[in-house]
Amino acid sequence: MTATVWLPCQGGTVEEYSLREPVGWRRPPGPLRCRVAFAAAHVVADPHGENLPGAPTAIDWDATLAFRRHLWSYGLGLAEAMDTAQRGMGLDWAGAQELVRRSAAEARTLGARIAAGAGTDQADANLSSLTDIAAAYEEQIEVIDGTGAQVILMASRQLARVARSADDYRLVYDRLLSQVRRPVILHWLGPMFDASLAGYWGSPDVEEATEALLSLVVDHAGVVDGVKVSLLDADHEVRLRSRLPEGVRLYTGDDYNYPDLIKGDGRRASDALLGVFAAIAPAASAALQALDRRDVPGFDAAMGPTVPLGRHLFSAPTFYYKTGIAFLAWLAGYQPGFTMIAGLQSARSVPHLVEAFRLADAAGLLPDPDLAVHRMRALLEVAGFAP
Repeated sequence: MTATVWLPCQGGTVEEYSLREPVGWRRPPGPLRCRVAFAAAHVVADPHGENLPGAPTAIDWDATLAFRRHLWSYGLGLAEAMDTAQRGMGLDWAGAQELVRRSAAEARTLGARIAAGAGTDQADANLSSLTDIAAAYEEQIEVIDGTGAQVILMASRQLARVARSADDYRLVYDRLLSQVRRPVILHWLGPMFDASLAGYWGSPDVEEATEALLSLVVDHAGVVDGVKVSLLDADHEVRLRSRLPEGVRLYTGDDYNYPDLIKGDGRRASDALLGVFAAIAPAASAALQALDRRDVPGFDAAMGPTVPLGRHLFSAPTFYYKTGIAFLAWLAGYQPGFTMIAGLQSARSVPHLVEAFRLADAAGLLPDPDLAVHRMRALLEVAGFAP
């Protein structure tokens, strides 16, 4: 029997919506081969914790680690303690350390791939010395490297505030890259994701910033696995990846244009480090499995329907996309409740979440339609929507 639910529409009306039959997405028999693909995962809040803005992080560890096993089961790598996990928006460094330790231990048990973000968010917000900023990075690098996770050098709010030129960025990153023991991923997060990172790499002009980044990568190519770019500008990404040294990957962080960037242009292709992959893991895995078979139509068929959902989840204000990721995990039954650290479940409107529900269903990402309908009805009732 088809699962149905009455959904609110614009203008105060409602309509009966019927969900599609669930899709039986196949898990890969082994690691994905065609691309390196990381899903940046969210954290599940402990409903018994305060989890107010500014309060200590309270995490539901069982549900959080179960979600990571879900991602790994589809052949994806895990990008841990990144902005999707509310790094800088509720997840403090103490919580991030514990998160990386637990996830890395789980990854070792399963033989799964994990990378994790090292930043400077444990440092005093008023920090003014480039030397102290580098030291803050070094502290986090040591913790993450010690867990066995690959290091992602996250963009630093403190560095963006203190640096006055590309030379200041270069001073800090030269120091860090001269010390790392294994190749790292560099992280360029645009201001649409975090306004405090405007002008990163030393210039508000993207082309000038790109030149500064490229110079750094060329000089340290032996210890740079890749560059993760989240500027939501596909043309810029294609130009940048064509200029990267041989062997240095471009990890797309473009949650709008990821299918074409991952598919490539016949010369080069982007690998992936994406928050949207946490929401679309089964479909993303199916698409990459198809690419492993050189089945481009199969790739398009699996990935294409996820694009409207991705664009909706990451619509402005983009930095609140985490709310949609957690909401869909709840609808799909991957976590018991729809609560978030720092109370971020309130960051998107009910109409926004209703549209996310529709688009996730259209993409075949609600594995249990009856459960999804039950939870959607509960949310609408609490919000005051009457059928």
